[in-house]
Amino acid sequence: MGITKKNIRFYEAEGLLTPRRNSENGYRDYGEAEVAVLRRIKLMRKLGVPLEEIRKMQGGVHTVGDGMRRHMVTLERDLENLEQAIRLCGGLTDCPQRLEDLDAQDLLIKMETLEQEGTTFQNKQRSDIRIRYVAPLAIAGSMTALMAGLMGLLVWVFLQNPVNGLPLPLLLISLALLALVTGGVLAALFQRLREIGKGEIDDAKNY
Repeated sequence: MGITKKNIRFYEAEGLLTPRRNSENGYRDYGEAEVAVLRRIKLMRKLGVPLEEIRKMQGGVHTVGDGMRRHMVTLERDLENLEQAIRLCGGLTDCPQRLEDLDAQDLLIKMETLEQEGTTFQNKQRSDIRIRYVAPLAIAGSMTALMAGLMGLLVWVFLQNPVNGLPLPLLLISLALLALVTGGVLAALFQRLREIGKGEIDDAKNY
């Protein structure tokens, strides 16, 4: 089917695919239903449909027709941007200069004017990657705040009644466990940010 394990892991992480787990060994179990889902995802991705739009179609928020009409608007806008870029590149096809001799100021001013009128020249892949930083940072921040709150609560309970309340050994063990969980969350965040920085998500989008 031409879908790599990295693709599949990526779609699972995005919530587009939820395979069953084998009760005996805990491995993912892919049946015909999961294969059919992967085929539909692959079709949509080859057409350039964003993940969020696929998610809405999967959830029944949008029909296929709804999703395609919304995607057509994006494609038409991208086509206009591409045509502008083609015209600019076409104007340089007869340029005999080496790059180091090219005066880019006039072109940059022209591009800035076009951008003010709505044309987009920026790399969307990079924008996608920047957006991908938001979710792991938000989740890690929430988990860290929760762990810190629980640790503070345990300490407060102990200080309220140090004699008859929570035993000190139990308090220390609880704090250590919470600190360990916090460390694990931060380590996972660091690893995720490294993967994004190395372009793992972009790799997962390629077939």
